Amino acid sequence: MATAGKNLSAYDKETLPNIEGWKFGIVVSEWNEEVTQGLLYGAKTALLDLGLKGEDLIIKDVPGSYELPLAAQFLFSATDVDAVICLGSVIQGETKHFDFVCEAVSQGVKDVGLKFNKPCIFGVLTDNTMEQAVARSGGEHGNKGTEAAIAAVKMVDLLKSFGKGKSKLGY
Repeated sequence: MATAGKNLSAYDKETLPNIEGWKFGIVVSEWNEEVTQGLLYGAKTALLDLGLKGEDLIIKDVPGSYELPLAAQFLFSATDVDAVICLGSVIQGETKHFDFVCEAVSQGVKDVGLKFNKPCIFGVLTDNTMEQAVARSGGEHGNKGTEAAIAAVKMVDLLKSFGKGKSKLGY
């Protein structure tokens, strides 16, 4: 395993913008809740650490990962969020269900981002086992929720650079 023994979620706060005044949405799957709540904790903690105020964060639960793209679309349509982070966990089973759900969710998240021209971040674990999912949702491999939040921040900063001159990161 390429990530064995590595925590991939560390970030340098000094290289990221203060995001006070920005607005983020998080949609999180209730399925595999032990995992998705860990992802949510990682994402929320990173955003608050970078200066986001609690009132500028909207969190909505959905039944499963399959519902994440539509919930993200609802958030973009009904609010003025700068980005939506989609958090879920799909674990391989004995049937093709895993393949269909993963394909639909990944395509759906991408499509929503393109439709609204705003960052819609894929923070969905697609693991073979529950142990792998736990290791990536706050365990030995870090927290993919944190990584999704950092990706959202960088993408919002990039988007803002096109409309207001320089971004906070300098591009």
